Amino acid sequence: MRAHRVVMALVGLSPLQWLLRQRVRRAQQLLETTGHPVAAIATLCGFGTPASLRAHFTRIVGTAPAAYRRAFATAPAAVH
Repeated sequence: MRAHRVVMALVGLSPLQWLLRQRVRRAQQLLETTGHPVAAIATLCGFGTPASLRAHFTRIVGTAPAAYRRAFATAPAAVH
């Protein structure tokens, strides 16, 4: 319980919220710089499913991962 309080005091988020934001930040980087499919990015970032990535990403960033990629990608899209 003490660790939870320390994290809250340092970053203003619960440990879970902080972790989810770090995962979403990594997903943003991968969406911008790689052509990996969203499902692969979900796995690489520690989300259990692509749906989980989409839900957290949309809540935190305000847009879906695919829309984010279209707006900010610097790498070609993945070929399926």
